[in-house]
Amino acid sequence: MATTTVARGPAQTGTRAKRKAPFLVELYRSALGKKYIMAITGIMLVGFVVAHMVGNLKMYLGAEEFNHYGEFLRELLVPFLPRTVTLWLLRIGLIAAFVLHIHAAFALTRINHAARTVKYQSQRDYIAANWASRTMRYTGIIFAIFLVWHLFDLTFTGTGYHYVRGLPYQNVDGSLSRVPVALLYIVGNLALGVHLFHGVWSLFQSLGWNNPRFNLWRRYLAGGVAAIVVIGNVSFPIAVLAGIVGS
Repeated sequence: MATTTVARGPAQTGTRAKRKAPFLVELYRSALGKKYIMAITGIMLVGFVVAHMVGNLKMYLGAEEFNHYGEFLRELLVPFLPRTVTLWLLRIGLIAAFVLHIHAAFALTRINHAARTVKYQSQRDYIAANWASRTMRYTGIIFAIFLVWHLFDLTFTGTGYHYVRGLPYQNVDGSLSRVPVALLYIVGNLALGVHLFHGVWSLFQSLGWNNPRFNLWRRYLAGGVAAIVVIGNVSFPIAVLAGIVGS
C-alpha cells in the first residue's frame, strides 16, 4: 500500500517563520541604510546649526531686536498651535535626528572595525584612512558635552548667573561674561567646525555623490560651511567679553 508524505509547515513542526520587519527598519539594519540616515540627519543638523547662527546674529542689533527674535520663535504657528508648541516640536525632531545620527555613527564604526581584517601596511596609510573617523568621534563627543551645557545654560535653567526666562539677550550677556564659559563656548564651536567640515565632506560619499570631479567643490563647500558657523558663533563670546554687546 502506497504511503503519502505530508510536508509539515512551520506551525506543524513547532517552529515559526521569522517575520520581516517593516521596510524602513530592514533598511536601517543594513550598512547602506545607516549611511543614508547619517547623511539625512546630518543635513538636518547642519541646516539647524547654520540657521541658529544666522538668527543669533541679531544680537548685534541690540537687546530689543534679539529678545523680539526669541519671542518670534515662541510664537511660531500661533494661533494654529498653542504658544511654544511648534518650538518644542522642532526641538524634539532635532533631538531625534541627533540620537539617530549618533547611533548610526556608532553602528557604522563597529561594522567597519569588524570588516577590517588586514591592518594598514604603513603609518601613513593608517593616518590617511582614519583621520576623518577618529576626528569625528572626538569632536562629536566634545561638542555633545558642550551642547548639553549650552542647553541648560541658555535654554532651560541657567548655570550660575541671574537667568531670566524670556530675555535671551540678557541671558547671553550674563553667561558669556564669565571667562571660563566663554572659553568653553569657543572650544565647543571649534570642535563643531572640525566636525562640520568632515561631516559635510563625507555626506556626499554616504549618498553616493562622490565623483572625483566634484571633490574640489565638496572641499570648498565643507570648508565654507564650517568657517561661516565657527566665525559667527565664536564672535559672540568675544563680542560680550570686549563689551561690544551687552551691558
